Amino acid sequence: MTKFDLVIFDCDGVLLDSEIIACRADAEAFTGIGYEITPEEVSMRFAGMPDEAVDAALATEIGKPFPANFRAKIKSAVIEKYRTELQPICGAETLLTSLKTAKCIASSASPAKLALGLIETELYELVYPNIFSTRLVERGKPHPDIFLYAAEKMEASPSNCIVIEDSVAGVTAAKSAGMTCIGFSGGSHCTNGHSQRLFDVGAESVVDRLEAVLSLVE
Repeated sequence: MTKFDLVIFDCDGVLLDSEIIACRADAEAFTGIGYEITPEEVSMRFAGMPDEAVDAALATEIGKPFPANFRAKIKSAVIEKYRTELQPICGAETLLTSLKTAKCIASSASPAKLALGLIETELYELVYPNIFSTRLVERGKPHPDIFLYAAEKMEASPSNCIVIEDSVAGVTAAKSAGMTCIGFSGGSHCTNGHSQRLFDVGAESVVDRLEAVLSLVE
């Protein structure tokens, strides 16, 4: 008998080592328009949040409109890097294959970006069709909407769900949804203090290897 009815995975930074790619692209773009920010700062402040929330926050700080097609150009750069640089997190395929518990993905990424990343890393068929994007709900992380949506679609009670998350926004969302949450700190974007930040917002445990997840959920 498993410990939970449903395992909900974030995607970027948990199954895909993609957060570092997105953070670098954001940092380069914002620095290019005169707002200097490092990939590490992008990760600490905005990892796990939808692009719209990132742009809204920084637009307020910058105090002027973004150039035309600003976010579209960032997305194009990220997609190009996905095709040449993206790798799965070590152990992702083994974990997804080994899990006996029902599983799904609940991510802040757009459906197209989600599909591309999972296809490029050959993980898509291991989770299809249970792939949910925040485009399906009103509010993105750190709000709980996408996790509650995923639980409803998968016919699981929130209290019987466990979320695997690498971001402060994601852990916050999971806890707001009334779910157990394991923090993950094994992505290339994770810096010193990352595990503690996840603990601080409610992660029950934090692991830096996906191999450690199986014993915690089954």
